[in-house]
Amino acid sequence: MPDQPPEDMPRASTAWFGPDTGRIPAGPPARVGLIAPVVLSLLVQVPANAWIAAHLPGHGLRWRIVLHLVLAVAGPLALLAARRFPGPTVALVSGLALLDVLTAPVAGPPYLALAFAIAIAVARGAVIWAAVSVATGWAAAILIGVSIGRVWHPGLIVAATAALAASFAIGAFVRVRGARVAELRADAQRRRRSAEERERVRIARELHDVLGHALSQMNVQASVGLHLFDRDPEQARAALQNVKDTSKLALEEVRGVLGVLRDGEAPLVPQAELAELPRLIAGLTTPGLEIALDDRLGGTAPSRATQFAAYRIVQEALTNAVRHAQAAHVSVILERREGADPALVVTVADDGRGFGGADPGASGHGGVLGMRERAALLGGVVEVGDGPDGGARVVATLPWGRAS
Repeated sequence: MPDQPPEDMPRASTAWFGPDTGRIPAGPPARVGLIAPVVLSLLVQVPANAWIAAHLPGHGLRWRIVLHLVLAVAGPLALLAARRFPGPTVALVSGLALLDVLTAPVAGPPYLALAFAIAIAVARGAVIWAAVSVATGWAAAILIGVSIGRVWHPGLIVAATAALAASFAIGAFVRVRGARVAELRADAQRRRRSAEERERVRIARELHDVLGHALSQMNVQASVGLHLFDRDPEQARAALQNVKDTSKLALEEVRGVLGVLRDGEAPLVPQAELAELPRLIAGLTTPGLEIALDDRLGGTAPSRATQFAAYRIVQEALTNAVRHAQAAHVSVILERREGADPALVVTVADDGRGFGGADPGASGHGGVLGMRERAALLGGVVEVGDGPDGGARVVATLPWGRAS
């Protein structure tokens, strides 16, 4: 019997069937995101300022050139703290940029560290820090510059303002994108956990069906063997042989079910089909219990997934009849319902004590929930209750599907 869904049955998870093709690509390592702005800022600011310091004539401006070079190094190095302290960092870099602008003897390269500080602060949620720091620095540059005689070209002011606004926009984009990626990852993790939970439920259902049926069949055959041990040794020997065969098959099925947990091993036994029902019924039939199979399919067969589900539902229904119904006769009927959507209808009815009008699925009675879950996976339904003439009746309606 099978230990994993047939090929045309939808899988619940890719956790063990293969690699996860929906994985969200990871971003760059955190160390790269920390070091890259520092390196880029140093490459833009330091070489140009060093060249200016080396070629600008006049000894009176040397201290300002040295200060300018120190500021070109200090700003990028301050970015090392931007991830942990984005707000104070953008305030510090804004102050360094202001001092650089007001003390520069000549026009130099843009203070790129400020753009990175703004973008990082906005991306990490320190928007108010960035806005207050930049607005204060921008206003101070204009006012103090005018008071000390610096002449600001309107085009330069517009360009600087546009660059600052672009830094804010980039930071906002990174923040929104980061939130979106985090949401996608959380959703993917939720789906993975849900798929793994469905897979655990599926394996538990398989184990329940395999072990429940095997133990019930072994109990029945062992009881027959004990009953006939003295009166009919040959029949007792046959019953014990059935116990041996059933236990062997059950071990193979359990090994197959658990095998999928070890790198998705292939099943060790064939897929269950409706053709296996006579053997299943023969193993449960005893002198005190008659089980009759009425196959009305006329040689036609539904899809493998439908056959698999139908076999397991019949197996579970017969196991319940043996264990709980105290019945003398059980009938299993297979028929095809015609129409726009053909269906396989499986009916298992007994003449036992029934359910007394109660819903057996409400208390999880006898694997009823598992039968309904099997049918629901294919878009079918299972009705369980008392029959019109007493006893219990299970009616499973499963989509016919495409025969394989």
